Amino acid sequence: MKIAIIGCGNMGMAFANSFIQYNLVSKEELILIEKNKERGDILQEQKAGIVVDTISEKVAAADLIILSVKPQDYPSVSTELARFIQPNQIILSIMAGIPIANIQASLSHDLVVRAMPNTPALLGMGMTAFAAASAVGMSDIRKVENLINSTGRAVFLEEESLLDAVTGLSGSGPAYFFYLIKAMIDAGVQMGFEPAMASLLVKQTMLGSYHLMQTSDKTLDELIQAVASKGGTTEAALKTFQENLVAEGLQKGIIAAKDRAKELAN
Repeated sequence: MKIAIIGCGNMGMAFANSFIQYNLVSKEELILIEKNKERGDILQEQKAGIVVDTISEKVAAADLIILSVKPQDYPSVSTELARFIQPNQIILSIMAGIPIANIQASLSHDLVVRAMPNTPALLGMGMTAFAAASAVGMSDIRKVENLINSTGRAVFLEEESLLDAVTGLSGSGPAYFFYLIKAMIDAGVQMGFEPAMASLLVKQTMLGSYHLMQTSDKTLDELIQAVASKGGTTEAALKTFQENLVAEGLQKGIIAAKDRAKELAN
């Protein structure tokens, strides 16, 4: 399989590196299109693949083309790409906010898949949901799913409209966790800890809690109650969270992110 990646920033290279790591593509069959000269020089030095700075006939040889550019850069990219695209090529877009129909129209090409990854893909621990145009066959959907799984986990959605909700929930999700962890660390500093110690306490607590959640057969409510003894310290914290509508605020924020994703798609 030959793959071309247009836009080799963090997310584009997260996909490229995962494909190579799991032997899904060789560097000789990976075309990296990066217009930024400094970035391109770095990729050349790393021998990350076949590095070029323009969309050319090399793209025509790819089985799969990944669009990993900023949405605002896509109009100019689509104009260039439309000149070389071949009928049987699969287009995989990981651009935020641009619907499948828009990509199909701009490229005059039906075989389009749209995905929403998140930044843990940089470590091979991402969560990516994707949807496909009706013209994309099941065998091609499975090929794309296999590729995405190399970056973490993939979930296929039959309804593309749900990708806006995915953007709000898991696409933006890492920032929510970082936000909560920072708030906990700041609380530790307020209580007298040095920042490094507060950070250690919170991050190890987060890591341990994650693994406990993953290995336990208890529900999240049961896990909460296992820590929150009657009249104890945890109960005091949870009561304060409830009084300040922490859960409601978080849920409203996630829905606001989904709504913004929908706005950007129009």
